[in-house]
Amino acid sequence: MDRADVYRSTIRYFFAPVADLLYDDESVTEVLINGPNQIYCERNGRLEKVDRRFADELVLMAAVRNLAEYVNRSIGDADHSMDARLPEPEKFRVHVIVPPASRVGVCVSIRKFKRSEITLDKLVGWGSLTPTAAEYLRLMVRGHRNLVVSGGTGSGKTSLLNALSGAIPEHERVVVIEDSSELRLSQEHTVYLEARPPQPDGTGAVTIRDLFVDSLRMRPDRILVGEVRRGEALDLIQSMLSGHDGSLTTVHASSPALALVRLETLCLMNDVGLPVYVARTQVGSGVQVIAQVARLPDGSRRVTEIAEVNGLAGGGGQERYRVKSLFRFERAGTTADDKIVGELRPTGKRSRFGRELLSSALAREVNLTAAVFGPRTADPSPVTVIGG
Repeated sequence: MDRADVYRSTIRYFFAPVADLLYDDESVTEVLINGPNQIYCERNGRLEKVDRRFADELVLMAAVRNLAEYVNRSIGDADHSMDARLPEPEKFRVHVIVPPASRVGVCVSIRKFKRSEITLDKLVGWGSLTPTAAEYLRLMVRGHRNLVVSGGTGSGKTSLLNALSGAIPEHERVVVIEDSSELRLSQEHTVYLEARPPQPDGTGAVTIRDLFVDSLRMRPDRILVGEVRRGEALDLIQSMLSGHDGSLTTVHASSPALALVRLETLCLMNDVGLPVYVARTQVGSGVQVIAQVARLPDGSRRVTEIAEVNGLAGGGGQERYRVKSLFRFERAGTTADDKIVGELRPTGKRSRFGRELLSSALAREVNLTAAVFGPRTADPSPVTVIGG
């Protein structure tokens, strides 16, 4: 029995009340433990309470401490929380928070990674987006546009980012940067970098920003950042403006317009002391395409909008983002079992990148999105000006 087998047996023993949900039930995507007596799981995007429990708080705490020891983390009085990805062959990301920060007892959130590769074609098959929208996104990635996937927690941002990465040509060198490694690209020439929290003595931390600076010296053709959450947003935006085009990342936001505002705010969290108008100008110039994803009330995950960013409007400190929505989800109703019926439809506006793509080698790949790209003339379609 090797180390991985020993560890899996240990986890099954300590987390016995939920072991079958973690290892044997493929329909479960997340397990949520709210103290020893309340456990939920997510199936098909919906939460349901399960009739499971731990013997008491001490047993649950012992399970958490065993897990922390294996991943070289600490949890307890000095460390109220822990975030970790379990090493291979496990496919779990774990977050733990303990009392007194948690008033209901030890809370454990375990997210299971998808075991199968997610592609744009699969997302089309699941109804998450249409073939036309998938072709558009594929061409944007192939054409080295800087693309941001925006959405809320659990909306499918990482899944869409993973699917989009499949459009990156095989000959390109890709550097992937994440807090907890989830992305698995099909390209052979991929370098995976993962942040590291500080050791118990406070030393040894490696941040996303540290890794981003490192990546720029690694001759990347593409940089994928799993999610921007802090001041590293400025580093990413500046790299988009300095020759590393075709970057991909995700951000927490509820619309394309708010994704730009959030990126601007994150840039201001950098210790450079950037003026607001400079941050706004850089975000408006660096980000080119935003794909908005959402988890709908019926539990389904859909791409709800695809928009292009057309720089800024206005001046004199009153600059505002210009956002053009090319695809938007239109809800048609619900079925008898409360499933939402709808489709991601073109808005009738044309892509700002149409002329460039139609005059490039990618033109032969344009089949479904010809109407979105339009003829080889100037794009007359209006844009929406988003106030800052």
